[in-house]
Amino acid sequence: MAITGSGSLAVSLSVFVISLAFLPKGAAETVTVDGQNLATDNVSVIEGEMATISCRVMDNDDSVIQLLNPNRQTIYFRDVRPLKDSRFQLVNFSDNELRVSLSNVSLSDEGRYVCQLYTDPPQEAYADITVLVPPGSPIIESREDVVSEGNETELTCTAMGSKPAASIRWMKGEEELTGETTVEETYDRMFTVSSRVKISVTKEDDGVPVDCIIDHPAVKDLLAQRHLEVLYKPEVKIVVTYPEGLTREGDNLDLTCIAGGKPHPHQINWLRVDDDVPSHAVVTGSDLYIENLNMSYNGTYRCVASNTVGEAYDDYILYVYDAPTTIPTPTTNPVNTQGTTWTSNLLLFLSDTPRSTREPSCADSRAGEGAPQKIDHAVVGGVVAVVMFAILCALIVLGRYFARHKGTYFTHEAKGADDAADADTAIINAEGGHNNTDEKKEYYI
Repeated sequence: MAITGSGSLAVSLSVFVISLAFLPKGAAETVTVDGQNLATDNVSVIEGEMATISCRVMDNDDSVIQLLNPNRQTIYFRDVRPLKDSRFQLVNFSDNELRVSLSNVSLSDEGRYVCQLYTDPPQEAYADITVLVPPGSPIIESREDVVSEGNETELTCTAMGSKPAASIRWMKGEEELTGETTVEETYDRMFTVSSRVKISVTKEDDGVPVDCIIDHPAVKDLLAQRHLEVLYKPEVKIVVTYPEGLTREGDNLDLTCIAGGKPHPHQINWLRVDDDVPSHAVVTGSDLYIENLNMSYNGTYRCVASNTVGEAYDDYILYVYDAPTTIPTPTTNPVNTQGTTWTSNLLLFLSDTPRSTREPSCADSRAGEGAPQKIDHAVVGGVVAVVMFAILCALIVLGRYFARHKGTYFTHEAKGADDAADADTAIINAEGGHNNTDEKKEYYI
């Protein structure tokens, strides 16, 4: 459709078009002529979705509205579509608005669209369509698949084919990491973004997830994840299977070596520090078994576990205590039974007291499981005091016993002393069994 106007109108239109060329791109346009306002909005749309362009007029005086593409081709003139592109569809047409939709937007549709109002002079407003292209699925690559504890590994995350360029964040568990990012623009106005991060690992990092998170206006919750695989040397612990209490002469000893690591320890050895393991000791895998303990076996026994990363060990300090001694109660006067019992109990207590309370020795590795670590003088003193008190009580009881059984002994002279006037009479009374001197008879020849 051609429009004919005067020379002054053509000059005015040329000046108007040139002035519009210097408007900032990306801003919504509003142009006012004789009270008629022409307005439109910029549009951002994700590739493959639908964009809508709206040309709006206020106080329209029946002027014609049309929409042009970035190549200045007419898309819609009023409600008629001259352009043979079925992706453009009329959404609304009235005196005040021309609204058109564009489906299945592609990167080639990006550009500046023109809303044009035929007034004197003509008005134009510009709508910039920006096409957003989400990146493809991010890819994480590692410099090495497996890393040993104490070493450093490097991870690289790449997000390809996005518009605009994506941003990349790193997370290790709950910890945010700082990466080094590079951006590369391709020939088709697309961007490839790479980020690299270095991590020093410990054994605690084994199995910890590392996330590469992509931030882009066209996509949400886009990330890639990789779990760290860390090798570490063994962790060793010796467990006493038997006995549960103190180790005494004649007992058996059963130790189990529990070892873990990554990879799992391929070798477990038992040794005795500064000496040889007893000849009759039995080593079965991770177990050490020693029969019939005696004090010559005292020492430090070590379990050593190793894997490809290194080796580690745990020590067990063996101290063999005296065997329990029972002293029989001596057979004595029943009156002294209580004192003897306390005495025997004292001797039994002292004999059962661990050697560590009577003479210096190395510490038993099972401290806390019944092995005393120092002499309890208060207990020993209390026991001795109780025993002495019991002995004193026994002596008192014994003394009272003898006092009650003390007899009165009479001589022959004393048997008739009560009725006799003198000793001779008493003897005669005693021999004759007479109780009275009046009955005494004397015969003289």
